[in-house]
Amino acid sequence: MSSHRYSGDETVRRKWHDPETTLKGVGLRPGMVFMDIGCGYGFFAIPAAELVGEKGRVYAVDIDDSAIDRLKRKAAEKGLRNLTATVGAAEETVFCDECADMVFYSIVLHDFRDPAKVLRNAKKMLKPSGTLVNLDWKKKPMLFGPPVHIRFSEEQASNLIKQAGFRIESVRDAGRYHYIITAKP
Repeated sequence: MSSHRYSGDETVRRKWHDPETTLKGVGLRPGMVFMDIGCGYGFFAIPAAELVGEKGRVYAVDIDDSAIDRLKRKAAEKGLRNLTATVGAAEETVFCDECADMVFYSIVLHDFRDPAKVLRNAKKMLKPSGTLVNLDWKKKPMLFGPPVHIRFSEEQASNLIKQAGFRIESVRDAGRYHYIITAKP
């Protein structure tokens, strides 16, 4: 994991995003299959598992084994048996073919070694009716978050997503510091 990646104090992060509201806002519902790519310690994966319920499924992957251990412990404490968390590189991870209702990236797309490959993997995993969601930092100077020069602007991220074979559905603000892009295969 790169040193600039936001490791996440949940209290601070919740000031920027309410994960439950964000997930419902992008259309996550009970019974869906949700992929959290670059999940970290599960800021979105845990609420997603609660939201999709027993009939749904959450798959989460991150290269940081300590974050995955923390996520697994938290899921076990909450009795969530519908969450599978794996240590691995997003570039090498395809959980399934056309089984996902949603593939989700949270403030991480700029961190991947090969974002284009990661997006192509998302396309393989998504059902034809599925949704890709990229929540990311705005490309403007701030006292926190990754350095501005490595962030993707809304336009850069949209272009990467389109080049991977997606159709952009929406690009909108997600608070003062972030934006959210939704796209379809």
